Amino acid sequence: MDIKISEMTLSDYNSIKDILPIHFDDFWNKAILKEELLNPNSKYIVAKLGKEIIGFAGIKIILDEADIMNIVTKKAFRNNGLGSLLLKNLINISKNSNVKSINLEVKEDNLSAIHLYKKFGFQILGTRKNYYKNKNAIIMKKDN
Repeated sequence: MDIKISEMTLSDYNSIKDILPIHFDDFWNKAILKEELLNPNSKYIVAKLGKEIIGFAGIKIILDEADIMNIVTKKAFRNNGLGSLLLKNLINISKNSNVKSINLEVKEDNLSAIHLYKKFGFQILGTRKNYYKNKNAIIMKKDN
């Protein structure tokens, strides 16, 4: 697959906003995504196969720390290394922004995501009880 990664634009957002719950599931909602995209501290990227957006990811940078806000892949393109590609790009963005550490929360039952983060050197710090509507979050961190 010839996947291209680029900065997410409002045009990209407009092309996926109405299909988020159908093709990307388990995602916040389109209003929050737009708010994040417009935040000057946030950096969002998209993965495109041709003109089709097949994934996106975002990171919020405050001073010398970053929080991964999300890594989302289209259902039909899961388990093909797309999450790794997006995460690798977020890590590079954080390094280029002189970030010292990257933090994230992930649902405790999202074992594939936890495995992905561990593969890239993230360590488990603890748990946030009921962070996701009656599900706990695992807190993870990676130093750059």
